[in-house]
Amino acid sequence: MLKRFFELLKKGDIKGIMLEPTEDTFLQFFRYIFVGGASFVADYVLLHLITEMGVYYLVSGVISFIAGLCVNYALSKLLVFSKKTEGAEKAKEFTVFAVIAVFGLIITEGLMWLFTEKLGWYYMISKAVAAVIVLFWNFFMKKILLYRKK
Repeated sequence: MLKRFFELLKKGDIKGIMLEPTEDTFLQFFRYIFVGGASFVADYVLLHLITEMGVYYLVSGVISFIAGLCVNYALSKLLVFSKKTEGAEKAKEFTVFAVIAVFGLIITEGLMWLFTEKLGWYYMISKAVAAVIVLFWNFFMKKILLYRKK
């Protein structure tokens, strides 16, 4: 797994590392870090903006999560998982993608509540820590349930 990544890196093949379709789990996870980062930025910024407008942080978390989910789905399809879907199969795929993400949201909200309400952390720090934990859940569930080789 790592051998392919380092071969591409040695060649300076950014296209191969980031864009070309691959089934290599390490390359997919490497790309997913970037996808997760973009999704996290959308989610995190919206969480802060909406909460600072006076909305309870756990409600803001759900709203910002939906924006992050949309960014994550689009970028995951474009950069991480090469499986192409159309029509009804695409609707099914997005449904499973969303169900995985909803479980990730439940974990995130639970961790945010625990860290903020019980440990006294600032809600934005709680979100960042929860996001790192849930990143692994999301990637491996998507890899196993949606994009595994048949």
